[in-house]
Amino acid sequence: MNTFNTQSILKQKRWVWIDTDKGISILLVGFGHCLNVLQNHGLPLDNYPIINYISVFLYGFRMPLFFIISGIFISSSLKRKGLDGYVSYRSDTILYPLFVWGFIEISFQLLTNRFTHNGITAMNYLNLFFDARKTGHFWYLNTLFYIGVIYAFFKAKLKVKPLQHLLLGILLYIVSAYIHLNDLWAGSLTDICEYYIFFSIGDLISNTALDEKNVARFSSFKLFFPLLAVFLFLQYRFAQYNLHGGSEGILFVEHKMPAFFLLEALVGCTISINFSFLLQKYNALNFLRVIGFHSLYIYCMQIIVMTIARVILVNVLKITYVPVLILVIWTGGIFIPIVFYNFCLRHNLWWFFTYKKPKQKKAETPPETAMLVNPA
Repeated sequence: MNTFNTQSILKQKRWVWIDTDKGISILLVGFGHCLNVLQNHGLPLDNYPIINYISVFLYGFRMPLFFIISGIFISSSLKRKGLDGYVSYRSDTILYPLFVWGFIEISFQLLTNRFTHNGITAMNYLNLFFDARKTGHFWYLNTLFYIGVIYAFFKAKLKVKPLQHLLLGILLYIVSAYIHLNDLWAGSLTDICEYYIFFSIGDLISNTALDEKNVARFSSFKLFFPLLAVFLFLQYRFAQYNLHGGSEGILFVEHKMPAFFLLEALVGCTISINFSFLLQKYNALNFLRVIGFHSLYIYCMQIIVMTIARVILVNVLKITYVPVLILVIWTGGIFIPIVFYNFCLRHNLWWFFTYKKPKQKKAETPPETAMLVNPA
């Protein structure tokens, strides 16, 4: 298991429930990315409606969760690093991977454009920083970086309190709702407005969530089962709306029903956190901790790995059985990035992920404020 740096990760003093939660979240993101990679390639995906339903059902709360987890650590990070150190840290752990892996992926798409007619142009390099939705999944790193820096500036320089940040987040969420409802364009600003509220919630609950005295409360089945009932009902309604969302597709609720999306996202995040505390309590599914530890790097490389895997499986090996394709591509999109990341650190290729050379050759702790602490 040294390939995945498992023993080192499990021995580190880390927040177990957070790594577990990140592991669950990146698995869900990976499932959605896998289906996206398989679409529009002549595969009989419509023959398996249950697969699409599961993807839609589990959509909605996973990205807000990443912002909440990231926000949980901003106060402690600012206390240790100060504003300048925090911004430098975010630049190294979020902006740099965004540039490197965004550049690699866009270059790969440009090279294959003559075969795939994907419509990618050199303009996408600039879109990474100003309109990241047009680059696909890299919108997340773009939004996370800008929100973290803006939030830190207000917190450190203007002394804005967490509750005031939450009120600002509500106002910005209303702005993003207006943009979506009226089909306006604001580039990356739209995502910043939409997800600021979740980052502020993370900061607001940080003391409670990280207080060891509350572990028993958060790892209770008395909390889990009522939450599960509410979660299942909301996700059922959420899936119904999105499956009939017309041109908006899976984004229908997020764009056209912002109040319901906010409720659904917060309930989904709450039960995901509760479930992660339960897994921590019973020391179960520890492989999720290893996956969660590497979640940022998985996110950066996932689409590239999955695309290459699809080409090999479909075009070279002529495999068209959808369940097998999903299983292999989804699994590969999770574990191949982990192997590659640890290979890079062992062979002095750290510059794929950071502009600061790690002090140790073994895998370093992923940034606590990046994704996933360090997903479409």
